[in-house]
Parts: sequence; structure tokens; C-alpha cells
Amino acid sequence: MQLFHDLLDQSKQLNQAPFQAQLAYHAQKGRYKTIHQGLIIPNLPAPLHYLNFLSIIGQPNAPMLRNESAIHSTALDTATIIASVSPHMVGQLNSYSIKQECHFKKEYFQFADREMISGNFPHFRIQRKDKELSFDLSITTSNIISYFTKLRMGLADHWSLLCQCEGEIIYKEQKMAIRQMGCFEYARSINFSYLPLAFFTYQVINLKNNRQLLLAQVRDSFNGILQSRLYLRDGKTGIAQMFDENVRFKVHRVYPKVKTPNGQIMYLPREFEWGYEGKDGTCISVQAQSRGDFKFGLAAGYVGSFKYQLKMNHHEEIGESGYCEYIDCRSLTWQEKNKQEKMRDEFANSVPFACKK
Repeated sequence: MQLFHDLLDQSKQLNQAPFQAQLAYHAQKGRYKTIHQGLIIPNLPAPLHYLNFLSIIGQPNAPMLRNESAIHSTALDTATIIASVSPHMVGQLNSYSIKQECHFKKEYFQFADREMISGNFPHFRIQRKDKELSFDLSITTSNIISYFTKLRMGLADHWSLLCQCEGEIIYKEQKMAIRQMGCFEYARSINFSYLPLAFFTYQVINLKNNRQLLLAQVRDSFNGILQSRLYLRDGKTGIAQMFDENVRFKVHRVYPKVKTPNGQIMYLPREFEWGYEGKDGTCISVQAQSRGDFKFGLAAGYVGSFKYQLKMNHHEEIGESGYCEYIDCRSLTWQEKNKQEKMRDEFANSVPFACKK
């Protein structure tokens, strides 16, 4: 499965020698029936901690990526947007009929009278008008790119650009001006009849000295790892690195199981960690503690934030506001195996890494 995945997906090669060709950026057209746009800003001051804006235009045929409860007409006519910050929210998720409520054209995406994205590389603007959470943000994208997916024959691609964000966020009439580093992301896909994806987690941490760390893992319904990667991006040097060998993700404690609006039962992570050890001696470890602010609305799962302790070789950082996406559509056989056997797995896969003191 992994060999087949590497042959089909060219993202590994692109990340090893990244170059930014003319990036695709458009709404549904031709064979591309599913479109994703995203803005993620971690490390915001309390109480916000993070802000995200994530759209899925056209619901795909994969339980992990599809919000069945949001579909009111047809899957390909449904657009969903989750926009949230850390404090309690009730209106973070909205669902729209693309034909009746949305207006898309080149360099302009309008979702009813609530959200709008406009612009083109390198300048974009994202606006949201809502009683609970509003914002008006200017985004300047860089040439620092990470490729998550690049399937052959143009079947699907998914990329992320390091960006700078500036503007105003209003949460329950409290205004906050921000100027922060973030991620601007885009994905497009044909309408696959089925995708065997069941688990996805993705985290973003803004580091000191204008650096950013992305962490991602994808598993199939049999708990097999399809992708496990770390991306390290440096806004000063313009260098982007990808690590995909010996990248480990482990959940140590979970919250009581939840049932999503789609009827899926899953355990959300309370304490988790990442570890990487390279042949060249590079060592990265992240210990994380969830803030418990998970909000449903990203496809079939949740978004939230976490505190963390990071060690990168001899460098250490402590932070309050990492960003987390988490979707687990595996059967409970796999979820509860991880939960019940976490102590045994800790000894089998020793937690202390070489870079720890």
C-alpha cells in the first residue's frame, strides 16, 4: 500500500526539491468537483489562541472528508465553512447550497452574505460578517511551499504556503488587531468513487525566528499509515524541509468518546506527542496537551488548540497556542486498541528521544 501510494503521489519528490510553478487556484470546474481553501493562524494572544477559515466546496466520497449531516441537496452542491477561535462557539460551522447561495468567479468566492475570499497570488483578503465571530484579514503569501498531495495525472493536489496575515478579528464585540504568520492552503480533487481514508491529524506550530512547523499523519481504515510527515519552514531563509521517515505520532490520553453529528464515535486526543530522528542526527520532539476547545465542522471531525513543549536538537521552546485538526473514522477496534494499550505501547516505543536530556 505504501509503495503504491508513493508511486501515485509525487508530493515527496516535490518537497525534496520544491519549486513553485503556476499554482492552481479556482472553484469547481471540469473534472475537479471538490475544492478546499484554508487559512490557519496559530499562536494568537489569549483568549483567541488560533483562528481558522476552512472551506470544502463539494463533499467528497470519503467518510473522513465528508460531512454527511451538512448535505441538504446533493453532495457536490454542498459547501461547508468552519471559522473558529478557541473560546466557546455555537456558529462555527455553516453549510450552503452552491447553486442557490454561493457566487464563485475568478479571484472571488462569496458564501451567502457571511464569508468572502478575494484576490490572487500573492495578495488575498478573507472577510466574515457574523454576530459571534467576524474578521477582515489581508493575506500575503510567500514562495515557501509544502506539498501534502500531488497525485499523478492531475487527479488531486493539496499545498500550503507560508503567509503573513494582518487585520482585525471581532469575537463577541471584542476587537483585536493581529499581525501574524499563518498557512494559506488549497486543494482540488476529482470526484473519486471511494477513498480508503479513515484517520487524519494535522497540527501547526509557529516557532521563534519566523519558523513554522507542520505535522501530519493519515491512516487507512485498517490503521495502516499512509503518510506521516513533518514540514519545517523558515520565513527568513526561504527554506522548506520535509521529514517523512521515522516520524511517529502517539496519543497518550484521550477525552471520553464523542458522537459526531454524522453518527461517528471517536476519541479526541488529550495528550499526544510527535517524534522524529533523522540519519543525520536531526531530532525533533513535540509534547502536547490539548486545551479541550475542540469544535466540530472540519469535514467529519474537529479543530482545536494545544499547549506544547518542543525540542529540536539543542533548541527548546514552550508555547500556549498550537493548532490541531483531528478526524478519526476508524472502527472502535482500532481506536480503543490505541486507548487501552497506550501504556504497553509506551514501553514498546520508548518515549524519550535521543535529543532529550
